[in-house]
Amino acid sequence: MAGHSLERVKFLTFDIFGTVMDLTGSLAGPAGDFLAANGSDVAGQPFYAEWRERQRIEQYQDNLLMLGHSGYLETCRRAFVYCLKKNNVEYKDDSVREFMQVYMDLQPYPDATEGLRSLGARYKLVALSNGEQWYLERLLENNIPVDFDAIISVDQVGAFKPSPGIYRKAVQRLKCEPGEIMMVAAHAFDILGAQACGFRGGYVNRYNLPTEDSDYQPDIIVENFVELSERLLT
Repeated sequence: MAGHSLERVKFLTFDIFGTVMDLTGSLAGPAGDFLAANGSDVAGQPFYAEWRERQRIEQYQDNLLMLGHSGYLETCRRAFVYCLKKNNVEYKDDSVREFMQVYMDLQPYPDATEGLRSLGARYKLVALSNGEQWYLERLLENNIPVDFDAIISVDQVGAFKPSPGIYRKAVQRLKCEPGEIMMVAAHAFDILGAQACGFRGGYVNRYNLPTEDSDYQPDIIVENFVELSERLLT
């Protein structure tokens, strides 16, 4: 085991979007095609970076306003439209709705698939995600060749991560103690939210970003899932 303090861990809960699924690789190209088809010379890669950043704002606003949980796909659509307007791209609502079907084709990072297979030999694997329940079930069944022991959506608490309710819901659903769960994510805020609720934290730092300026720091910091499995299974 990676260390005595982690010996209690029985469950690994995984962020899906950006940690397991390669959002940039799956969405930047199609976004560029959409922009070109609508007369824009903005490249897909920088546009996607803006889009992803705006989506986080949409999710935080959704939590703060407390007017009802909009759902992951709707915040993705809102963020996409916002960035189209920001870049002066003309569009039609029907074309945006058609484009959003690209989310059904998201593909995982190869290292995520390899690491999940290895980790499943020792741990229970749980998707703990901002995605809608139906969407997660469809995506994981069709696009990730790994079996998860449970899929837990923020739909069950009506707020996006890092709202504490979703981490507490995981404890309730898995019938365990918080310290028996390690949250695995490529986003430091997700690790922070989980650790504040008593989880352990495994930070897959795919994007070479700092951890949060907080007393809560990840138990493990790795670059990919293969390294994560090596650390946890040794």
